[in-house]
Amino acid sequence: MFPNMPVLPCRSFDDAFAAVRDGRAALAMIPVDNTLAGRVADVHHLLPQGGLYIVGECFERVRHNLMALPGVTIAQIKVVETHIHAIGQCRRFLKDHRLEARVAADTAGAAADLVKSGARDKAAIASRLAAEIYGLDILAADIEDEAHNTTRFLILAAEPDAPEDDGTPVLTTFTFTVRNVPAALYKALGGFATNGVNMVKLESYIDGTFTQASFLADIMGHPAQTSVQRAFEELSFFARDVTVLGTYRASPSRARIS
Repeated sequence: MFPNMPVLPCRSFDDAFAAVRDGRAALAMIPVDNTLAGRVADVHHLLPQGGLYIVGECFERVRHNLMALPGVTIAQIKVVETHIHAIGQCRRFLKDHRLEARVAADTAGAAADLVKSGARDKAAIASRLAAEIYGLDILAADIEDEAHNTTRFLILAAEPDAPEDDGTPVLTTFTFTVRNVPAALYKALGGFATNGVNMVKLESYIDGTFTQASFLADIMGHPAQTSVQRAFEELSFFARDVTVLGTYRASPSRARIS
């Protein structure tokens, strides 16, 4: 996405948010969903309170490879280390080969740790590039459970950067809260249906008393469009704390995937 920008690695998603808030980084690229593993834990809790704005999205096709030290065969492998989401995306392969999966901080880190350990009964799941960097042999390629294995990333900045409404596909992400009464969510979302606004994502949160639910939603549309404005007007009648987290151009990959 940004090949000319230097990369600032962070230990956690929270640290990445803080790096942008503090001005140490211009942007954060955070994974939010995967077609196999589902929602990325913790990120949907950080988004509403993170103090950042969504300025873009991208989709990355994820290919996983089983790698080991040179000369090691798959029959020698007993333990595989990788990121927790890689485990979730390769469950079938791990089960079929009766391999014990252990969680590592990240996929490339698992490859680096394997080299440091010198263990010949261990393997890592990581990218082909990681195998090249650390001198590991790929024992099995593309071991993810499904060929559509794709992760959606959000690009976050300290200030909003909404594009003009020029007719190109745009998403708007926002949060809102409804009362715990019958049909509250139905009524809150009705305006998007009646005004022809496509909602492509809806996630829920619950408060400490289990009496009010908050939601994060993605819609296809720009706040400058009349249909979106009318939908938000109806939403305001049945919901409170409506907060727009960003309006941004849809990734070209979205149309290709569809």
